[in-house]
Amino acid sequence: MPAVTVENPLTLPRVSAADDAQPRKALQVSTAPSGFEGEGFPVRRAFAGIDYRNLDPFIMMDQMGEVEYAPGEPKGTPWHPHRGFETVTYIMDGTFIHQDSHGGGGTITNGDTQWMTAGSGLLHIETPPESLVMSGGLFHGLQLWVNLPKADKMMPPKYQDIRAGGLKLLTSGDGGALIRLIAGDLAGHEGPGATHTPITMIHVSVNPGASVTLPWRADFNALAYGLAGRGFAGPESRPFRMGQAVVFGKGESLTIRADETQESRSPNFEVVLLGGRPIREPMMQYGPFVMNTHAELAQAFDDFQAGRLGTIPADTDLGR
Repeated sequence: MPAVTVENPLTLPRVSAADDAQPRKALQVSTAPSGFEGEGFPVRRAFAGIDYRNLDPFIMMDQMGEVEYAPGEPKGTPWHPHRGFETVTYIMDGTFIHQDSHGGGGTITNGDTQWMTAGSGLLHIETPPESLVMSGGLFHGLQLWVNLPKADKMMPPKYQDIRAGGLKLLTSGDGGALIRLIAGDLAGHEGPGATHTPITMIHVSVNPGASVTLPWRADFNALAYGLAGRGFAGPESRPFRMGQAVVFGKGESLTIRADETQESRSPNFEVVLLGGRPIREPMMQYGPFVMNTHAELAQAFDDFQAGRLGTIPADTDLGR
């Protein structure tokens, strides 16, 4: 990690916040608990313990790995339903194969992103390829759940495959940070991800001792999550590290600084930055369904039980 990089960031467009931009303070740092998902792959629940009012429009995020699998160990998820939100799967190392009951899916690897709008509902499976199962190897990724507003919850499902080469690459004012813009607008630069709920999603690598201060929409919330290494958040330099999330307060700029010393396995401080315009509607979640009311959740479960969210395709070998 990271899968997408450049030899000389100074060749990239530079982004920095205006000198008079109001800085966002780091209000909360929380540590993600570890657990297992699907057939037993390890995850960290990045936003556990954070009030939903500070997350909206994000629902949850899992850091998948970082794990070095032995041969025969790689695991995925069985077929499962989704309705009412979007899943964003970003793979930094390794390979995942996706398939759904509407004919969508594909393979994502080494910096690719797969954006799935579940909308009215579908069945979905995620699994490592047979080659990774046989050989073992490094696997590291994220899966983010983004809520849909009530008006879009029953829209037809769709996919976006965002290849690593399609990410918008930028750098900080002094070239000390590599910025991968996955979705949203940053100082007039557009990421490739098309969102129904306005958000910004960035993976930034900060060199040891360097800092990056980015402009941030005042109507968005702001979150950071450490993927590897350690550093500081906000103008007050609040420490956080791999496996910890930061909630920022209001303002117009966001600052991350890397510690001068980093882990040997990760030379830079790796951070995902998220911001979105809150939907401010009731959010009710039951497992893989995210709706506005308990009645809508009950209907989603009934529709799944009745087979109205789709059927498992006959061809489900997923590259095996």
